[in-house]
Amino acid sequence: MTNMNDLVIQGFTPPLLLTDFRLAAFDMDSTLINIECIDEIAAAAGKKAEVAAITEAAMRGEIADFKDSLRRRLALLKGVPVSALEQVLATKLQFNPGARELCAALKAAGLKLVLVSGGFTFFTRYVAAELGMDFVRSNELEIVDGALSGGLVMQAWGEICDGEEKRRMLLQCAEQIGARPAQCIAVGDGANDLLMMGAAGLSVAYHAKPKVREQAMVAINQGGLDRLLTLFG
Repeated sequence: MTNMNDLVIQGFTPPLLLTDFRLAAFDMDSTLINIECIDEIAAAAGKKAEVAAITEAAMRGEIADFKDSLRRRLALLKGVPVSALEQVLATKLQFNPGARELCAALKAAGLKLVLVSGGFTFFTRYVAAELGMDFVRSNELEIVDGALSGGLVMQAWGEICDGEEKRRMLLQCAEQIGARPAQCIAVGDGANDLLMMGAAGLSVAYHAKPKVREQAMVAINQGGLDRLLTLFG
């Protein structure tokens, strides 16, 4: 393991060739953006502490069943008005440092970009449009009479985008463009990203939970996402 100014590398020696990769898949909350959207929605309902505690435990890997943890959190948000989501998007959501630069550089090099999130389409639509994502998968909040029902909408692929679904999405998108898993990059911060990261040729932990940092090939512990570009010759 090598430590270069809080950029930890294990399992390979830089530089890599960007031309060896064809696809990059990203988690959204706390990876591409600065917040956990569900926690900020909960703040509007006065339940942030309760929801954030479950989120933190799930991201650390202390709650093994992500689907169960998400359902528990959503149940606490029943009745929250859609205006609370609009407020989070307008006032809380910001891109993490280097997110725009990294995505632009990868796209310029010909890579396809995938946004795969255990978060919500209300936010992934905006993030995907801003960063030029080619593929997106996330959860659809059920809204009844202008408020959250506490549930999700069933989509063609399923109801909840958990760790296994993230892995499936990465492999499905790779197959669609004729790429091998070894030609994929996966970037995340939480335990529900580990399956996706394990399937990719290059796994990157960004300001991640300890369990994720330990298992990733690259851990960016300080600085922006664009630090990843320093690994490529």
